[in-house]
Amino acid sequence: MIRPKDRDPYRSNHGLRITIITTGGTISKTFDEHSGALQNHRSVIELILDGLRLPDLSISYRHIVSKDSLELTDADRRLIVQTVREELPRSDALVIAHGTDTLSVTGDLILREIPHLGIPIILTGAMRPYEFRDTDSEQNVTEALLACRLVKPGVYVAMHNRLLQFPGVVKDRASLTFVKNPA
Repeated sequence: MIRPKDRDPYRSNHGLRITIITTGGTISKTFDEHSGALQNHRSVIELILDGLRLPDLSISYRHIVSKDSLELTDADRRLIVQTVREELPRSDALVIAHGTDTLSVTGDLILREIPHLGIPIILTGAMRPYEFRDTDSEQNVTEALLACRLVKPGVYVAMHNRLLQFPGVVKDRASLTFVKNPA
């Protein structure tokens, strides 16, 4: 189990230490006026957090890639896993902002590559970009941050008022949310 023995995340002077790892995805897509398309150019996670009241959180960021999850390569996923390993000793929880199309692939890979986690790893994203009026990004990020406080160590997805633990989490394309695979 990877966790500093004397750390109590609920009684820290600076609050719960959360590292947010960004990889792109729909949550961070922005409209490019020149091309007329939605594209991943930068993370919007700081903009989302600026609108939230987070009094006892200490948040750090690792922006590692900015891609649609369908464009993530094996090398990108290895980078995500390596970043998780690097951040485990200095974080009480990790949130990974990720595209929804292959979020399950990444969640399963983290669980397989780092089986004895000492902290919660919460993956989240959005079905609609942050820039859209009807975005689900703020809700999903808020739920992911709350989940960091409430769950035992493991890998989870937090979206749409659901918190599901890996393995067996899949995207339900009909309902546009995540579910536990009954198989």
